[in-house]
Amino acid sequence: MFGDMMGQMQEMQAKMKEKLRGIEVTGEAGDGLVKVTANGAREIVNIKIDPSVAQDAEALEDLLLVATNRALELAAEKEAAEGQSMLGDMLPGGLGGLFG
Repeated sequence: MFGDMMGQMQEMQAKMKEKLRGIEVTGEAGDGLVKVTANGAREIVNIKIDPSVAQDAEALEDLLLVATNRALELAAEKEAAEGQSMLGDMLPGGLGGLFG
């Protein structure tokens, strides 16, 4: 019984990870001068830098930090929402609403 439940949980975790990899969010800094895109699995998948900021290394570093943290925060929100949705789907009829 518990073996089956553990197997189902592992399968659901794998499905969720794959689903999260398909969700993309973008964090921006400096009014869009730096854009960092992450997926729902909190992996950075792309970075775009406006050439006008490339000359100032210190400013670029600051903008990259801000944009990356924003992207990862958005990814964490998507991950939490997907996790809640998946948990609601797993619970027996009517109990899914217990979590929001």
